[in-house]
Amino acid sequence: MLKRFAAAFCLLSAPIMAQDTAETFDTDRVVLETTAGDIVVEIETERAPITAANFLRYVDEDRLDGTVFYRAMALDWEQPNGLIQGGVQYDPDRVLDPIAHERTSDTGVLHTEGALSMARNAPGTATGDFSILLRAQPSMDADPDSDDPEVREGYSAFGRVVDGMDVVRAIHAMPTDPDKGEGWMKGQMLAEPVTIVEARRVADED
Repeated sequence: MLKRFAAAFCLLSAPIMAQDTAETFDTDRVVLETTAGDIVVEIETERAPITAANFLRYVDEDRLDGTVFYRAMALDWEQPNGLIQGGVQYDPDRVLDPIAHERTSDTGVLHTEGALSMARNAPGTATGDFSILLRAQPSMDADPDSDDPEVREGYSAFGRVVDGMDVVRAIHAMPTDPDKGEGWMKGQMLAEPVTIVEARRVADED
């Protein structure tokens, strides 16, 4: 079972003047076609190369096609708030080997609104399940100065939604089943999971 997220719940032109421009990084764009609508995401291939390559392998090998968004976790402030979670759920016909953990303090890809983040148990156990955040959750970012080893590592963010946050919010608002799920996740499982019909790369639209 996937472990609980951190307790707190948490451009291409050369610059003329550094303070007037924002640095940009290479990304790949993916559309998640779901039964609730399309979600378009940018995957951080340059800043989070290990996590991005893993996600894109699931996309390119059609391992996400037919999987579901199965969880909607709610938080109590700045409504709507929380996350939705989907992926392969350790299906032996779909799951790949776990990947090395990438800290947000190293990548600079943070848990902002619409961020994609890998679900995991211990650091280095992420496979093919991921979450999309409704709002920023900085408590999920790595804090290298923390005395808590979990907080030091944080979770691995690797992309963000660029279109379709209305779909993310709609999935999050769907009814959950009070009897589904185990332990602290009981009551967070969607009564009717939302199918990812197809996940595919698409051309960037600048």
